[in-house]
Amino acid sequence: MTRWRTHVAKSSGLNTRRALARATAAALTAALVATGASTAVAADAPGPIASRPHVDAKTSDKSKFGASALPGDAQINPLFGVDGNGDLWSYYPTGEGGLDSRLDSGYGWDSARAMTQVDQDDDGYSDGLWHVTSGGQLYYAPWNTEEHIFVGNGWKIYNQLFSPANVGGAGADDLLARDSSGVLWLYLGYGNGKLTQRYKVGGGWNAYTHITGKGDLTGDGKDDIVAKDKSGVLWLYKGTGNYKAPFSSRSRIGGGWNTYNSIVSVGDIDIDGITDLIARDKTGALYLYKGTGNAGGVYKSRVKIGNSGWNTYRLLF
Repeated sequence: MTRWRTHVAKSSGLNTRRALARATAAALTAALVATGASTAVAADAPGPIASRPHVDAKTSDKSKFGASALPGDAQINPLFGVDGNGDLWSYYPTGEGGLDSRLDSGYGWDSARAMTQVDQDDDGYSDGLWHVTSGGQLYYAPWNTEEHIFVGNGWKIYNQLFSPANVGGAGADDLLARDSSGVLWLYLGYGNGKLTQRYKVGGGWNAYTHITGKGDLTGDGKDDIVAKDKSGVLWLYKGTGNYKAPFSSRSRIGGGWNTYNSIVSVGDIDIDGITDLIARDKTGALYLYKGTGNAGGVYKSRVKIGNSGWNTYRLLF
């Protein structure tokens, strides 16, 4: 059943909308405010540039990108890459299961240790990014500005960091971070770049070389993540919607994933309302695993969407 209904495209042509209706959202958001959880605050400081370039849709593209998402549909975002010079590039979905030509999206990111897109207002596309500096400071950078919002110090302790969309139950995207001892931590987003105190998800996550996710993979309306272990097996962690215990027990997706040196999810690439996975192999080729929305078979067979050259990026997000 089709999950998208078309309307006249807006000027960007690529920003589809999502409207999630979760009964717990208002209550949990109020609870977050009530906790009074502190986050470090400092004066905003100039930083590297990051933008979602303005793209006008061709007339023929309006049916692909001029769409309103139904409740639960995945975010639609570009894939971003940071090259060795610190330049930022973006690749928008074509709407047909591929990525369009790259666009210049910023500069000055040569010292960034980690970067991840974040949707702050639950409208189905990212509003900016969280990034960790070489000194271990976490900042939130809204698109198209040099004024970055300081979030906190001490983030050097984490060796993986990404936003899995909303796994805490409220509206804004959250942040997951794994420390050097293998403990995974959840930070809930306030929707303005700031974060709550951290909540312990669990230990043993050093078994994984990559952890990622950006939406619901199983069709139950809760956002999930996947993790690749050192033997090349990919595992699914289904979301619960409960920030105190955000994931259920893992289930095996399949083996052979050690052929990839990077896996990342930015949301929906083929514009069917279901989040997808992108994987880069060791030769620099890029593959798309389309989500099915079915826990019994999370991804379809891979489709090659990039022949070579993707190893030029030290960060993909």
